[in-house]
Parts: sequence; C-alpha cells; structure tokens
Amino acid sequence: MNSAIVIGVGPEEGLGGRLALRFAQLGLHVFVAGRTAEKVEAIAASIRAAGNSATPIAADATSEADILALFDAAEQIGPIEVAVYNAGNNSSGQIKTMEASYFEASWRVCCMGGFLFGREAARRMTDKPNTGTLIFTGASASLRGRANFGAFNSSKGALRNFAQALAKESGPAGLHVGHVVVDGPIAGEKIKQGLPEYAEKLGIEGMIDLEGIVDAYEFLYKQPRQAWTFEIDVRTSLEKW
Repeated sequence: MNSAIVIGVGPEEGLGGRLALRFAQLGLHVFVAGRTAEKVEAIAASIRAAGNSATPIAADATSEADILALFDAAEQIGPIEVAVYNAGNNSSGQIKTMEASYFEASWRVCCMGGFLFGREAARRMTDKPNTGTLIFTGASASLRGRANFGAFNSSKGALRNFAQALAKESGPAGLHVGHVVVDGPIAGEKIKQGLPEYAEKLGIEGMIDLEGIVDAYEFLYKQPRQAWTFEIDVRTSLEKW
C-alpha cells in the first residue's frame, strides 16, 4: 500500500488534520505527524473510523532524528506517494526588541524543518518508477515582509526559496515539488476557538474554507508530469492583496 506523510497536524478542524483525512480518503496509508501525541492519535482514529488507514507519530519537525524515523516508518508500509510539510509558527514581534533565540526558533520551524523534510523526500522519492509529490505550506508572509512579523516573514520567505530550488533539482528525477500560499485566516479551530471575536468580525466570507485549501493540495498531487504547477495561492474574495 502506498503511503502519505503529513507533518504539522493539530486539530481535526485544521489544515494538517484535513489534509490527513483527504489523503486517507484517496486510498493512501497516512502517517499523521505532529508535536502533540493526543492530537495526531485523534486524527488517526478518525481516519480508521471512516474505514481508512493511518499511523499517528509524535514528531518534532526540527529534529533530524524524528524526521528520519518518520520517513523510515512510512517506507515500511510502501512507497511514499505524497509528503506535506505543514509545520509553521506565526511568530510576531518587533525586530528591535526581538531576542536572537526567538528569531532562530521561528526559522527552525518554518525553514530548517522544511529542509530536513524536503531533503528526506528528495532522497527517498526520486529516481523511482512511480515518484510522488512534495508540498510545502506557505503564507502571505512567503511573498512579502510586514511590520512586526520580521521573524515569520523571513522564515517563510526562505522556505519558499528552498522549495523552489528543490523543485528545480528534483523535477527531472520525477519528484513534483509544490508550494501553497495560504493568504489569509483559515476557518478552523485555531481562530474560531482561540480568537472568537476576530472570527466573528471576519465572518464566514472572510475566512478561507478548509476544504477549498485541501482541494488545492489534491490538485497538485494529481497533476501529470507534463503539466506541473509549482505554486498555488488561495484566499477569500474579500482578501486585500
């Protein structure tokens, strides 16, 4: 059975959770990875309850050992068909008051982790008869700097450049590398429960639909080699861009 890896999974009403559910519905054995064991186990349980298959793995995206173990486990099931790097941290703060450790922590999650994950995908998913798709989750921060988000903007921008370099290196060997720019707040648990007043102000029309974002990942995953897309951006009709 072919496998999928999604790292950066939190609640079921979140992008990582919905991606895991979707790839399971497409017939893949999904390795559901994230920092919190209870959350990834809950997603895996939902997948199994729907008659599909999944393995929960608690993993730190910035740990080389954890990433190696994650890919090793996936290969034990079968060829890795799709891998998604969805880890990130929307870290805010003024540059002039920022501690170096804070900046470094943002970079490690957004960029260093992306490197570790992307490198292993390139090592294990290229030069094979049926190669797969590697997708990185980006944000509006991937494309521009913004006041009070210097750490996040620079980290996400670096991840995008890394993904583009990897796409050019790995494409001829059969690995399709994509980058999805999620431009705006997602209509998920994080904003609805964490920032309920903001969510109410935005309204359903002002937040990006989760299933719509997941559709973009599936679109990249299903593209033929003669018509690959590197980047897709998704936003609401009300988003100013």
